[in-house]
Amino acid sequence: MDLSFGAEYETFRTEVKDFIANNRESAPTSRSNAAAAKQWQKTLIENGYTARTIPDAYGGYGAKPDIIQSRIIAEEFADSGIQGGMGGQGISMLVPTLLEVGNEEQKLKFVKPTIEGDMVWCQGYSEPGAGSDLASLRTNAVMDGDEWVINGQKIWTSTAHLADWIFCLVRTEPDAKKHHGISFLLFSMDTPGIEIRPLVDMTGVANFNEVFFTDVRVPAHQIVGNRGQGWQVANSILGHERDMLGNPDAALSRLNSLIELMQKETIAGEKAIDHPVFRDRLMQLQGRIMAMRFNDMRILSSRLNEGQDASLARLIVKLQGTELRHDLEGLAIDVLGELGLAYGDNEYTRNNGTWQSQYMYQLGLIIGGGTSQIQKNIISERGLEMPREPRPAQ
Repeated sequence: MDLSFGAEYETFRTEVKDFIANNRESAPTSRSNAAAAKQWQKTLIENGYTARTIPDAYGGYGAKPDIIQSRIIAEEFADSGIQGGMGGQGISMLVPTLLEVGNEEQKLKFVKPTIEGDMVWCQGYSEPGAGSDLASLRTNAVMDGDEWVINGQKIWTSTAHLADWIFCLVRTEPDAKKHHGISFLLFSMDTPGIEIRPLVDMTGVANFNEVFFTDVRVPAHQIVGNRGQGWQVANSILGHERDMLGNPDAALSRLNSLIELMQKETIAGEKAIDHPVFRDRLMQLQGRIMAMRFNDMRILSSRLNEGQDASLARLIVKLQGTELRHDLEGLAIDVLGELGLAYGDNEYTRNNGTWQSQYMYQLGLIIGGGTSQIQKNIISERGLEMPREPRPAQ
């Protein structure tokens, strides 16, 4: 049985391999500065290895969608161990949403600087009283002339301390039902009235923040979609967030690093990869990642084939991906034995301590972006059409 993609695609794979071989010295590492990362991002865009299907009018490469080419690019960059392009809330979540529902002015203004790394975004969603029940948010925006005036608070706002702009959910119709009175606004983090307070997570780093808004004035036109219909925009963003958090390409790249680690580390004089228990756990992870990758292809193909329903396939991505990554990082720590306890600047850490930090960070992602328990409810109720859990009388 011939499982190859055919001569045309093998030629394309050779082109990707050649690009990586000729340019790998320019690829940024974990120690590279932001300027090097942005230059690499622009090189990838120019050659069509990221932002591949984003129209060139908005700063992308402008290629036609081809799921096999996308899969080949992902495979080759993962196998090479070099960075395959930037991600994050702006690139992976906001940009595809603007391409779907944004107006022309917003696409022209925001997409290019975002995908090139010149405009960093944060997400203003969760609040102290509106986490899993996001639609209960209370941060409000009132129209004053041709400006919105925003007051309220957000919490768990990742990268707010680094962000240039924020996409933010605010309540603009206080008398409407909670899902119908929300609007989706874009505004600069330099706007007067914004206060940012860092929150240190269990990795020891302030990855997220509290953000306070006091009479923050935002031009009326910086709204995505219609007034009071921000929940529809929010759901688009949340779908892209789940895709990002369960990215099979990132998992594959990390798996390759784990295999390399297991080939180097020894247990009682033998390579860790030859230890039967560890090898069995590794093979289970390989199988789960293979399933993730094929599920990703199902989702990609559904976007090109009218009538193909991959809604259930997409609902499982976040649950599957974050739990898998946590298990993967945990295997690395177990393989390291007592060295798995090393952290920070400890001279005995491997891979700059990323196994330990990612183990804790990925545990946070099982909670963030909708807990695994919430994800299971979504899968059962929306995907499998099971009865909704009882709701208390209002």
